[in-house]
Amino acid sequence: MTLQVGVIGTGMIGQDHIRRLTKTLSGARIVGVTDIDQARAAAAAPEGAEVFTTPTALIASKEVQAVVICSWGPAHEEQLLACIAAGKPVFCEKPLVTSEAAALHVMEAEVTHGRRLVQVGFMRRFDADYRRLKAVVDNGKLGAPLMFHSVHRNASVPEGLYTSEMPLNDTLVHDADISRWLLSDEVAGVEVRVPRRSSRGGELRDPVFVLLHMASGALVDVEISVNIAYGYDIRGEVSCEAGVVALPNRPAPMISDANGIRQAIPEDWRERFIEAYDQEFREWIVAASRGTATGPSTWDGYAATLVADAALRAVASGLLEPVNMVAKPALYGPPTAIAAE
Repeated sequence: MTLQVGVIGTGMIGQDHIRRLTKTLSGARIVGVTDIDQARAAAAAPEGAEVFTTPTALIASKEVQAVVICSWGPAHEEQLLACIAAGKPVFCEKPLVTSEAAALHVMEAEVTHGRRLVQVGFMRRFDADYRRLKAVVDNGKLGAPLMFHSVHRNASVPEGLYTSEMPLNDTLVHDADISRWLLSDEVAGVEVRVPRRSSRGGELRDPVFVLLHMASGALVDVEISVNIAYGYDIRGEVSCEAGVVALPNRPAPMISDANGIRQAIPEDWRERFIEAYDQEFREWIVAASRGTATGPSTWDGYAATLVADAALRAVASGLLEPVNMVAKPALYGPPTAIAAE
């Protein structure tokens, strides 16, 4: 069976997913696309795919069995609710939504539907290195995880398009989600500190240092630097009771030339996580073909939204800001938070 997919949003990430589903992976076929820029949608549409005038029309089409949402974040709530009402599995790029209220609306609709339909695009969970890291943490031989050190560095970001809020409400969501997943825990509170600003960022608040207080008592520190110049550098290290486990630096060919021996750094997120993006869609296709979703859930998107909101409050207040979650619906599995001692 070939899954018939409609894509909403044909910007950079939408075009990359269209390429992935048509040229790299099997089991899916793009049958429809739509974008606020109809010319861009037409240019991105694979041969034979219909160009819909609106997301509503694409979601309602009998030809579309599952949907990939790559549109502007504030549009996600309406599009997700339409997919759930139509009973169609949907892959939604982050952010799931842009407010706590919107996340609760989507979660309520999915719980009422009674079956998981939504997968959020937290691709790090599908990265082979992060999966090996989690396997070591989960087997318990190193004891309980006590601290997780997470580093997220970009060579640069688009001037004028990337604002001082975005390290906390856009970039941080990946580190927050992977922390929850690696530690099988929830974020209970957030602190933010702003060190000396980088001259490369102009007026941008960069870098920032975020401290996530987990429900178990574990701590996660996140360095976000988005004008680091040398490349796209993602690092992670979990300190446990009886040892430490860390991500390798990859992709990492060793270069030897007249300048010496050095290790290459990826240029951007596509180079570093291309295999993870492919794997998340392989698993999504399998689940969506069965009429459901199994990857990062609406609950995970909701949790990331709350962490981002708390981080924005924390950078303004200078205080530890709480993350107050509703009770986790049974649809999303047992509670993952561990009671703090």
